[in-house]
Amino acid sequence: MLNIVFMGTPDFAVPTLESLLEWPGGRVVAVVTAPDRPAGRGRKLQASAVKVAAEAHGVPVLQPTNLKSQDFQAELKSFGADLQVVVAFRMLPEAVWNMPRLGSINIHASLLPQYRGAAPINWALMHGDTETGVTSFFLRHEIDTGDLILQDRMPIAPEDDFGSLYDKLKTAGAALARRSVEAIAAGNAPSTPQEQRDNLRPAPKIQKETGRLDFTRPATELVNWVRGLSPTPTAFATLPDGRTLKIFRAQTLPADAAAEQLPAPGTWASDGKHHLRVAAADGWLDLLDVQLEGKKRLPVKELLLGFKLPA
Repeated sequence: MLNIVFMGTPDFAVPTLESLLEWPGGRVVAVVTAPDRPAGRGRKLQASAVKVAAEAHGVPVLQPTNLKSQDFQAELKSFGADLQVVVAFRMLPEAVWNMPRLGSINIHASLLPQYRGAAPINWALMHGDTETGVTSFFLRHEIDTGDLILQDRMPIAPEDDFGSLYDKLKTAGAALARRSVEAIAAGNAPSTPQEQRDNLRPAPKIQKETGRLDFTRPATELVNWVRGLSPTPTAFATLPDGRTLKIFRAQTLPADAAAEQLPAPGTWASDGKHHLRVAAADGWLDLLDVQLEGKKRLPVKELLLGFKLPA
């Protein structure tokens, strides 16, 4: 029976932890997750989703602030892990990922080597991809570059946004992790070096300014940008009066509806009742679901009941 240490923080990692807890071939001996952080208006300390799940199953939880700390590494070593499984955690020093006799594996929400980095789900949508997946791989020095174990592919539906694809991939990741660990336990896990390709897209952390829509781009690209950032951290634009409008859903207008002479990109237009749209490079971006600063999220038709487009 394998002794497993699990490392992860957000709810994306919870299905994988629960899958490993149910696996009869191993035992999760400890969980490593981020320290509790202040959250909400009261700034009360809040445990990570992984910590909550681990404590519900009575699994010891470690919350180091410094992964290079000798005290932390000594405590980690005391659990005698044969394997570490990492999902949505931070970079590990070699002394940590190389500690177990079978090494450490990571579950990544892309088809590696594509979209190495912190935000693979967002960037696949923002680039308009029609396929993604999950990958298991052995951890090495450089981020997301270790030898591949298994991959599962998944289509991206036209209606998918970050929220829906996140939910699909966290379930797929749990199933892949279980199969990967089973293969490692059986001694027949693949270990395939990643391809070296020139056309790889990175997946860096999303910054706030990443969400600002650039209306000099084609409308289809803007729709994909909105999808990749919805419902969080959310694409946004600045109204003519300077207020910020978050945009959760949008569409391009059919070609015949945009056949009239387009105004300059970034020009706002509304009939005051049914539509709110912005001129893009090649047509209109028709907004469907938005949130005006200081207000709640609403369908555009509801927003227009009490909103007039500023001149």
